[in-house]
Amino acid sequence: MTFTQGLINARSHIIFTLGLVASFGLVFYLDNLDLQTKSSGNQIDIAVSQNKPEPLNGDLTQEEEQWAKIAWTYFRNNYQAETGLVNSVDEYPAASMWDTASYLMALIAVQRLKIIDNQEFDDKLTNALRGLARLPLFDGQLPNKSYNTQTLEMVNYKNKVTARGVGWSAIDVGRILIPLNIITWNYPKFMPEVKAVIRNWQLSKVLINGELHGATVDPITDETIYVQEGRLGYEEYSAKSFNLLGLDVSKSSNYKDYLDYVDIYGIEVPIDKRDPEKFHAHNYVVSESYILDGLEFGWDYISKEFAFRVFRAQEERFKQTGIVTAVSEDNIKDDPYFVYNTIYTDGKAWNTITEEGVDASNFKTISTKAAIGWSILYQTPYREKLLAAVKQLYDPAKGWYSGYYEVLKKPNEAITANTNAIILEALCFKKFGPLLAIYPEQVVQKPTAKLVNIKK
Repeated sequence: MTFTQGLINARSHIIFTLGLVASFGLVFYLDNLDLQTKSSGNQIDIAVSQNKPEPLNGDLTQEEEQWAKIAWTYFRNNYQAETGLVNSVDEYPAASMWDTASYLMALIAVQRLKIIDNQEFDDKLTNALRGLARLPLFDGQLPNKSYNTQTLEMVNYKNKVTARGVGWSAIDVGRILIPLNIITWNYPKFMPEVKAVIRNWQLSKVLINGELHGATVDPITDETIYVQEGRLGYEEYSAKSFNLLGLDVSKSSNYKDYLDYVDIYGIEVPIDKRDPEKFHAHNYVVSESYILDGLEFGWDYISKEFAFRVFRAQEERFKQTGIVTAVSEDNIKDDPYFVYNTIYTDGKAWNTITEEGVDASNFKTISTKAAIGWSILYQTPYREKLLAAVKQLYDPAKGWYSGYYEVLKKPNEAITANTNAIILEALCFKKFGPLLAIYPEQVVQKPTAKLVNIKK
């Protein structure tokens, strides 16, 4: 069967999916009519959202081309030829589905930017997809939270092998569906490999009543426990990729259910009002989910509004304090090795904590990926401050550092797949626009004759 015939046969599903997307767009629009008021009914300040700056677009400068090559150096160094996967952190042979999605997005970006030729792209993408198809699944249902990149064994977060696995992350599964969607539509000769990857994935297990759920293992009973996953920003971002498959994510796509606002420097910043003490999940407000939503999907009406408020709060902190600010979650070089630098979480503005909620203020950081991401998405005078703060934070032989410690006054020399991938995504966005789109012929590879036969 040709690809064209496959599309014809699948037309009812495609029409359904497009209709579903359109219906969600209508829901987002109608919901927005109420987003400009708080739960108390008072009008919120929306002045910050007027005259939003436009993103950068056009060819890369020589400096930006060099930035892209430095970012790709990370993936060359950390590539595991036997499995096709890439380490999440420099020289650390483990990766989550989020990290693997970052690698696939980086691979797509460097192919489009012509940093690698099509043969290298084909070889690496084929190897990665075949590696993903070989992964053992948690409970035989969905990808485990982490894998050893050298052996493909399921591991815990300390990279210790576990035969059963430790559960799955709905957010991470949603994230890897994004490059798989891009590959399906823009590089159709890889459709068989993509199908092999997800053939045994039970995606319906992620969704309960339209809401994203992850899985974990009860430490006492060893039973699988399904828990609601995601907070404002990440939840809606991840839901979009499930929506593209025609799956019901109506609850996780609804920005309003747990929406509240907090005043930060006079800007009404959207937050998730679910109590961390009650729901056992922190309501981090960070840059990354909004940056990725813009770079990959192109914001919807609501996420565009919320992203700008999140950006403006950080810009305003610089204006008020003189401290260049671009915050997000990041690996760090020192113990505890991963912290959340937030605009707001757990009742406190500019809070920096570990995943367990322990104060980590000493590691407050300007994030390289956030600074470069925002600098591409918004053309404002502040972008020059952001770039000046981070554009020297790299090792040309290893890749980009995660950031610069605000308190310790030194680089955070952790080097990760996620940081380097987002930099590549941002630079690719500058030249071509959102990554999840059907691109013109000069950007993507032409399908083979066996897949598409126009005359038929």
